[in-house]
This record gives sequence, structure tokens and C-alpha cells, in this order.
Amino acid sequence: MQTQLLSASDSAISLALQILRGGGLVAFPTDTIYGVGSLAFDQAAIESIYIAKDRPLEKAIPILIGEVSDLEKIARDIPPLALRLAARCWPGPLTIVLPKHPRLPAAVSSTATVGVRVPDHPVARHLLRAAGPLAVTSANLSGRENPRSALEVMSQLQGRIPLVVDGGETPGGVASTVVDISGAEPVILRAGPITLDEIKSI
Repeated sequence: MQTQLLSASDSAISLALQILRGGGLVAFPTDTIYGVGSLAFDQAAIESIYIAKDRPLEKAIPILIGEVSDLEKIARDIPPLALRLAARCWPGPLTIVLPKHPRLPAAVSSTATVGVRVPDHPVARHLLRAAGPLAVTSANLSGRENPRSALEVMSQLQGRIPLVVDGGETPGGVASTVVDISGAEPVILRAGPITLDEIKSI
């Protein structure tokens, strides 16, 4: 497979949409690191993310959305705390683990939950608003360093995905905080830019 590397532009987003709607994968920048993703409701495309990354099948893939209003498409039984966190932390580097909507494919997560966030990056938001929810994980080979630039993505995934959208170096460089709020107290599943104390203060 030949991998195209295109600077972020309307034409690059248009091509990305064609690829995504055809069941393909696209890498693009977020506010934390570069991600690689597919349409969130395309089971076969999500499965191909695992193949492209050599990712273990037991690892769930988070969903990125362009607007908080898209949350109800991805999750069910959304608790008030999730909406408070979303109001304060989205767009931004916080992934909230919520009960999974029954429409989501099993390839997203083998459990009853799914991680969701709204990234704070203009290229990501442009793509997400046009494409709808995307299943997105770090654009690297499993176990390798998270990429902060399009060239770093190319060094790992060239020949494995059809398109990398180059939006420059990502501002964050650290993967998002992942918080599970399904219990009595929030639990950090992955440490990141937003701390447990900040979450508890909300």
C-alpha cells in the first residue's frame, strides 16, 4: 500500500473523507499526539486499525467526536458528572469512559464501556465534524513511541495506511488522561495532562 502525506487543507480533508467512507484509515494530528482512525461504526475498518498497528485485540479503541452533542451517539446512560467534565475539559486532553452505545461495533471495545473525547485541534475538529465520530488511537506501531509529527507517523505506518494528514507538530505530546466515572469515585486509568485532583474539583 502506498501512503500519501498531505498538508492539512480542504483537499486533504476531502480525500480523508473519501478514504474513511470507503473503509480506510487516516492519520491526523490532535491536541495530544497524532492518531490513526476509521469511522466509528465500521467494524471491518476498526479491525484494520489493529492490523496496521500490530495492536493486541484486547486493547479498546477510544472514540473522538467533534462536538459534545455527538456524545449520545457513542454512549448511553450518561451520568451528570460526565456532562460536567465535558463542559469544563472539552475540547481537551480528557478521555471519559462511559457505558457503550449498543450500536458501536464490538471491535471498539470487548467490554460494556468506551472512552470518548473531543480533541482541541482545528484539523481534528474539522475532520470529525465532517466525518462524524471516529475510532482513533495513537498513530504508531504498538509499543513504539507516540508520534508528534506526520513524519514520525510515516516512519512507523508508511505502507500500512493510505493517508497521513500533516498538521504540523502536535502541541501536547502526551496522551490524554483517561478517567472511568462508572463507580462511586472517579478512577484514573491512564495518567495524562489532567490530574485526578482537577477532576475531583469538578
